[in-house]
Amino acid sequence: MPFTVIIPARLASTRLPNKPLADLGGKPMVVRVAERAALSGARQVAVATDHADIVAACREHGVDVHLTRADHPSGTDRIAEVAAALGLPEEAVIVNVQGDEPLIDPGLVAATAALIGPDTPMATAAHAIHSAAEAFNPNIVKVALDRAGKALYFSRAAIPWHRDGFAQTKDLLPSGYQPLRHIGLYAYRNAFLQAYPRLEISPLEQIEALEQLRVLWHGFPIAVHVTERAPAAGVDTPEDLARVRTHFGQEK
Repeated sequence: MPFTVIIPARLASTRLPNKPLADLGGKPMVVRVAERAALSGARQVAVATDHADIVAACREHGVDVHLTRADHPSGTDRIAEVAAALGLPEEAVIVNVQGDEPLIDPGLVAATAALIGPDTPMATAAHAIHSAAEAFNPNIVKVALDRAGKALYFSRAAIPWHRDGFAQTKDLLPSGYQPLRHIGLYAYRNAFLQAYPRLEISPLEQIEALEQLRVLWHGFPIAVHVTERAPAAGVDTPEDLARVRTHFGQEK
């Protein structure tokens, strides 16, 4: 099924000021993200931003860009505005690729988009966790699935909790126990994306500080594509930026 990628990009960043405009091998980060997203087979790639500087940078490099309201509470709300402005039909599939993922796997984008169907308004991705340190790290979001590959719950805690194994040790993962790390990549059917901003904020979402829990709390399913390979990390810190710059330097 054809799909559209929309990339939310805000200029403000607490840990890395002007992050979307950071230079990566001669191009701004947001442009690199758009280029990677285009390799996924998307029929259209657009950037949704709140700042004129990002608009200018995208236009300089031939990237479709749309200036949005500045007061959106989340990237999901921002891409919903642009999807409406593009006049996309209700059944259109839209993928939210974060603006700080210049090494995003195009195949992962396509695989996540492919999960959207008549009874699946939203999809995301995950990969296996292999260390206890990651399982217990609250900055790493975990997801538990049902037999059909739909999300049962997302949490910053280690889920599912291995009662007997963790009673013995929390330094190693118990044998046969395979927790999943959530990947912050989302696909939506446009009708659901447009309805999402009107959904009441859920208590679970506020407790865990995880926006996707609003969807489950209201009873909507989220399909999860489980990839065998962990994706390259995004850019959140100056150290991340240095790592990614080295990657683009090696590609010259």
